[in-house]
Formats: sequence, C-alpha cells, structure tokens
Amino acid sequence: MRHHRPLHHPLQSLFARSAQSLTTALSDGTRTVYQGAFRSFLLYLAAHHPEVSRLQQLQRDPHILGWLAHLRSHTPPFAKITIILRVTYVHRMLQDLAWNHQIPPLAHLLCRADVPRRDEFSPRPLLPEQDQLIQQELQHRDDFLSNLLLLQRHTGMRIGECVDLTLDCLFPLAQDHWAIHVPLGKLKTERWVPVDSAVRQIVDRLRALRPPNVSTSDSFLLPRNRARETLIRRVRAAFRAVVSAAGITARLVPHQNRHTYATEMLRSGVSFPAVMQLLGHTSPEMTLRYLKITQPDLQREYHQALSHPRHLVPSPRALPQTSSARADLPTLLLAIDAAQFVLQMLCRTLPDNSNRRLLTRVGRRLSNILNQLRSVATPKKT
Repeated sequence: MRHHRPLHHPLQSLFARSAQSLTTALSDGTRTVYQGAFRSFLLYLAAHHPEVSRLQQLQRDPHILGWLAHLRSHTPPFAKITIILRVTYVHRMLQDLAWNHQIPPLAHLLCRADVPRRDEFSPRPLLPEQDQLIQQELQHRDDFLSNLLLLQRHTGMRIGECVDLTLDCLFPLAQDHWAIHVPLGKLKTERWVPVDSAVRQIVDRLRALRPPNVSTSDSFLLPRNRARETLIRRVRAAFRAVVSAAGITARLVPHQNRHTYATEMLRSGVSFPAVMQLLGHTSPEMTLRYLKITQPDLQREYHQALSHPRHLVPSPRALPQTSSARADLPTLLLAIDAAQFVLQMLCRTLPDNSNRRLLTRVGRRLSNILNQLRSVATPKKT
C-alpha cells in the first residue's frame, strides 16, 4: 500500500472535505485520484507560495498558472491523462468551495482551456494473427482466468465488468436465444449482451472451475476471496503471461479484446447503433474510438450497398387507416397484401435458417389466400 508523506497545509482540511463531498457516490479509485489532485496543488503552494493560508488569497496568477506550469514541466513527465484529471478535479473542488464558502472568484480560477486535450489514439484491435494465437493459448490452458479472458474476448466486456459477473449472469430470452446480464460498469449503465452456444459453454466451464471450498454466499462468477482490484490485477497478469507464451513480443493489454470484439461485430454486419449498445457506450464518439474501419471494409460496404440500391426497393403498400377501414372484401385484400409485403421485407433481413424458412412458408400461404380471395372478388362470367 502506498503511503504519502504528511501534508501540513492550512487549506488541507477544506479541500479534503470538498473531495469527500464530491466523491460520495463514486468509486474508491476516483476518490483516490481526487485526493492526489488536491495534494499536488497544495504541495506546490507550500513549496512556492507558503504565504497562502486562506481561500481568499488564491489567485489565477501566480498560484494557478504556476501550478499548471509545474505539472507540465515535471520530471519525469506526467502522462497527459494524469494532468487532465488533476486539473479537472481541482477545478471541481474550487467550484464546490466557491459555493460553500461564498467566494465566487474561486470558481473562475481554472477554465476549460486549462485542461489539455486528450490524445486521439487510433483504434487498437488485435491483429488477426495475434488474436488467433492468444485464443489458442487460452483454450490450451483452460484454467479459470484463461476462460474469463475468452469470455471477455467474445462479449466485449471490460475486465471490471467480467469480475463483477454473477453466477446467474446467463438468461434465456427465447428458444436458443441467450444473453449475459452485464452489471453496472464504468459508465454506471447495465446492459444485455446476446451470446451464442460457445459463450454459454465458457460460462458453464467457469462455473465448473470454481473452487469447491467457495462460500455459498459468494454470488460472483469469479470468487471474491480477495479485493476486487487484486482480482483485476490477476486477470491482467494472466493475459500478459498468455501473450508471452504465444510468442508475441508486442505490448498488449486485455482491453484490446474489447476493441477486437467491436471491430468484429461491425464487419459482421452489426449496425453502428447496435455496436454502441453491445459496448455499453453513451456517445457515438466513444464507439468510434473502438472501431477500425479499413479500406477493404469500405469496399465491402460500398458494393453491398450497390447490390441492394435503395431506389430499387419496392415501396410499401399503403396500410388502411383504422378509422377509415371498412369490413369489406377490398379492405381485407389490401390488409393481407400489406402483411405479405412486410413479411417479404422481414425475410430479406434474416439469415438462411429455420426461422426464415418458416416465414417463407407463411408467405406462400398468404399468397394462396390472396389468390382465393381475388377469385371471390372477381365477378364470374355468366
């Protein structure tokens, strides 16, 4: 456990209370980052501006601007995300202190322009050969953590979400249709991820590999005999060991399984909004960072669009309005004709399986019914 040297500063208690107030509903990790942010600011003040002992003395120049320059010139350099979080969290605490202590200028000491922009990282899905080697090694090991990493690869979950899965995470939605319930994650959202029989087998294998001495009160798929952060570190260490055993020298992280899953779903024909739902994202910009769209992908999408041009798709029949529909034979013919059209459009979107064949047979029955009704509607010659 990391221990910090004591921080003796007159403003420490004020910033500590503000951080505690702002992180009441947040995770322990976020609370720790808040504490690190105000410690960094107060240590700078103690070293370069020891005369500051009251909130009213804080000014943008030299206190805030000096601290920002100190962050950017630190040796060794801070990661950009570290600077972003520290500046953002100190800004929030200053706003909170401005409101609680009625000192409005505090809220304007930091502004949006002070927060560095995030680096635009290109998507990082695994290369096909890397993905194949890693999956082969995971299947060869067939231990608990290897199966958990396989589950992550084939569902696109975050490592933290995998660790939080419950024993009864699998739910049947219909015949041969199953989904995994992903609990509250990083964005405080939960979702249902459709899975196939291979993923169900992985979940069954994980249940079988649970140690026999696990307490019956432990409802997690990954037993919680240690702290959650310890479990996550174990999963990441297992992934590094698998990468090394597969003979891959590149530095890879488990989160790249999530990028690979997202790109795989897109290339399989899953729509962009559906990929957002599968990943549990709340904004399209976030999803775009996960997808790697290559020139072959663009060519495939383009030629697929040409093979089904929108202007050649027949326009749907006009459905009769409920208020104006009459109980007569022409209205019945129109309704069945419209139903047949909708059925044809639905069959075009389905893969060639038993459901599509069943709906095709229903469509043929509707055609026979229409022919019979048209013969009734056509007056017979005498």
